[in-house]
Amino acid sequence: MTREAMRRKAKAVPEWLNSPLWSTPPLASTPADPYGTDFSPPPAPSPKPSPSVPPPPMREQAVDSYAGRGGEIREEDGAGAALRAHLLADFKAALSKKVVNMGELRRLACLGVPDGGGTDVRPLVWKLLLGYLPTERSLWPYELEKKRSQYSAYKDEFLLNPSEKLRRIEESKLSRKKELTGERNGLLPRSEVTNEEHPLSFGKSSLWNQYFQESEILEQIDRDVKRTHPDKSFFSAKSNQESLRRILIIFSRLYPSVRYVQGLNEVLAPLFYVLKNDLDTSNSTSAEADTFFCFVELISGFKNNYCKHLDNSRVGIRSILSKLSQLLKKHDEELWRHMEVITKVYPQYYAFRWITLLLTMEFSFNVCIHIWDAMLGDPEGPPVCPRD
Repeated sequence: MTREAMRRKAKAVPEWLNSPLWSTPPLASTPADPYGTDFSPPPAPSPKPSPSVPPPPMREQAVDSYAGRGGEIREEDGAGAALRAHLLADFKAALSKKVVNMGELRRLACLGVPDGGGTDVRPLVWKLLLGYLPTERSLWPYELEKKRSQYSAYKDEFLLNPSEKLRRIEESKLSRKKELTGERNGLLPRSEVTNEEHPLSFGKSSLWNQYFQESEILEQIDRDVKRTHPDKSFFSAKSNQESLRRILIIFSRLYPSVRYVQGLNEVLAPLFYVLKNDLDTSNSTSAEADTFFCFVELISGFKNNYCKHLDNSRVGIRSILSKLSQLLKKHDEELWRHMEVITKVYPQYYAFRWITLLLTMEFSFNVCIHIWDAMLGDPEGPPVCPRD
């Protein structure tokens, strides 16, 4: 073979190597995130990276960093900020109407409630989505005043210890007696203290007996409140812990069918965090009362999941988990068979916490807030029950 022929043979390239399948396609552009946070994969490093440039953040780090700065993201291209501003304008327009269109508000919430821009609409949006506020704007001041006054009455009724309650009862009795007989005011004589008012009474109507029976629940609430997101300074503040504690105690006493179930503190935390951080101080100062009623509205939709005596009923948690299994089998039978037939991993092993705690323990706290935007905006309400 001549040298020229050998050179031509060496230069020959197989046709299959020229196929476009072997060429690297250009990277598709990623749409801008509505919150201004870039969740796209980090770009490939340049041939000569600078040692002083830190690596790009991971997805969760980006979200946490974004939320930690109060939603103030400064992007060079401004695409995310522009989209966020446009979405914020849509929310303001929807909330400014005399009668809020809930269908429109839910549609917007499913896109995500924007942060930053000097305005935070999320507290108001959540109050409307949960049904705490009526759709008619003119009724908002009246409803807020009424509910906040009602919560104050709940605190007087459910948070006082038996000694204080009995003292008030005695004062009321003596006051009435004084009005009738003109006698001097003083302590109730020992002979007039009934058995039901005695600290050692076992009577069902005894305030002391009820107090001691509830002490175990109170201790559980105290423990759970103290370990609610200990990594966040907001929940470590004593005043905020006391607010959470009062809400859970009043709820447990006002709704004895549910009482307090371990984990309800995790469901309460996002609500209180959002409402307490309302930029309107007239609302943030009353966040405890507002949070209580929003919490009641939220729990009322799936309270049966927490009632132990309903576990085996058609409305209990086991029925809900069974529906989830059926849906998984319907939409992905291969995965269902692998999990429930081959490996014996049933929904109660992985989905129980998803349903009862509304995903609050599955994602970082800041990501959970954005998930709740869409969850509360669901036209059928929070997806506490699996549905097709």
